[in-house]
Amino acid sequence: MQLFFTEMDTPVGVLKLVAHDQALVAVMWENENPKRVRLATLLQQDDHPILCKTKQQLQEYFAGQRQQFDLPLDFEGTAFQQSVWQALLEIPFGETRSYKQIAEQVGNVKAVRAVGAANGKNPISIIAPCHRVVGANGKLVGFAGGLDNKAILLELESSLLKAE
Repeated sequence: MQLFFTEMDTPVGVLKLVAHDQALVAVMWENENPKRVRLATLLQQDDHPILCKTKQQLQEYFAGQRQQFDLPLDFEGTAFQQSVWQALLEIPFGETRSYKQIAEQVGNVKAVRAVGAANGKNPISIIAPCHRVVGANGKLVGFAGGLDNKAILLELESSLLKAE
């Protein structure tokens, strides 16, 4: 299946958006580790409908005008990874969850480290909000986009909730 991409400037750097004809498959960071999310050959298509819709919704998110995304998503991973990524989609805007809470949610309280690994492989950053997962003590830990960007995203969401 052919994959298409476009790039966009954001407050957390240049993001690479990747989709096929039916859904968004990845949001990649500027200094992405190429081994984190493996993708087939990408063809640049700045006018791809799903990529345009994603770009618009991300712009609204960063402008404080959107708290939920409405995009077709296609996660590629194991059944366990998929369950973790689904759990990420259920974390409300502006809230955080610990790795342990996600492990409990997916039905395996002992899988805290596996949840961390799956979270780290989340291919659709920001949209599937892995930035909302924190350590048991509430500290910012592990984030493919870097801890500075994780802090920016959490502060953006927190400040918007305070303003409401």
